[in-house]
Amino acid sequence: MIMHRRKKSARIRRVAAVIATAGILTALPAPAFAMHISEGILPAPWALFWYAVALPFVAWGLRDLRRRSEELLWFKPFVSLVGAAVFLISCMPIPVPTAGTCSHPAGTGLAAILIGPGLTVVVASIALTLQALFLAHGGLTTLGANIVSMGVAGAYVGYGAYLVARHLGLPWAVAAFLAGLLSDWATYAMTSLELAAALHGDGSFSAMLSLILLAFVPTQLPLGILEGFICAGALKFVRSRKPELIRATAAGGAA
Repeated sequence: MIMHRRKKSARIRRVAAVIATAGILTALPAPAFAMHISEGILPAPWALFWYAVALPFVAWGLRDLRRRSEELLWFKPFVSLVGAAVFLISCMPIPVPTAGTCSHPAGTGLAAILIGPGLTVVVASIALTLQALFLAHGGLTTLGANIVSMGVAGAYVGYGAYLVARHLGLPWAVAAFLAGLLSDWATYAMTSLELAAALHGDGSFSAMLSLILLAFVPTQLPLGILEGFICAGALKFVRSRKPELIRATAAGGAA
């Protein structure tokens, strides 16, 4: 009986120690690095400009969703699953303080293969909005620019790379790798362009663009390669477990 009480008391002390440690760690100040282009980085005219660029792509994607979900009853849940994957994949930041943003994989190359580039813009927009509202990743004023870089550039470059590779006769795994790789690099090329255009001031646009691109190189080159493998591996998983999904994907027979 006494031994049982001692064990119980020891467990209580361990739990209390864990709770106290967690509380201390939570209270300690820590540097925060926002993913995507951070809130307040872009001047208002540029923020509005990128919103204007992004909105037609989002509208086209919503139209595509309505059309395709009328043909396939299971399509909306499938799009939701792909959107969840994009959200999770793009929540892995590597800070790039010199560029005012973060490097991270995006998942839009894979999404574009499975649901098409138009719908990928939609799911990327939702993921970016949720991250801005609840995770302090990116921002609402910069949401349009982040949609254009991660959603539009990433999706359409990745989708185009996959289709071109397949039409050239490359294996689907190689095509998927290229889609993930190039969609990732396209996202950061567009992010660099957006930042350079807004922030070069009276200086040289090309010089600013070069500096920002170079700031991303140490993290984004390996991350792009990693995303290529992620894209190929995920598509292999879908092909082996649910091949019927592949036949209904945006890439169709090319997948």
